[in-house]
Amino acid sequence: MTTRHLRAALLLAAVPLAAATAAAALRAGHWRLYADRYRIELKPQPRRSCPDCRGAGGWWVDGANPEMEACGCWSDRRELRVRLWPFTAWPDEPPF
Repeated sequence: MTTRHLRAALLLAAVPLAAATAAAALRAGHWRLYADRYRIELKPQPRRSCPDCRGAGGWWVDGANPEMEACGCWSDRRELRVRLWPFTAWPDEPPF
């Protein structure tokens, strides 16, 4: 087996291991991963063990107009986004 073949075999063995490790780290850190050809996004998720929201992500505030108040277990964390490929600009109306 040549060095090139050995390197390719090691790379093919390492990719599934890296993907499984990344998935476990995202689950443990309560993140949701979204990826397509335009972007990669990491969004925080509510913790199931949170004593305030119990994994629901928030609670309803009573009043004339009830609204959902977000729990701090996920809403205080930043959303991470990496742009990969620029979007094509589609004009809504012609320029004239």
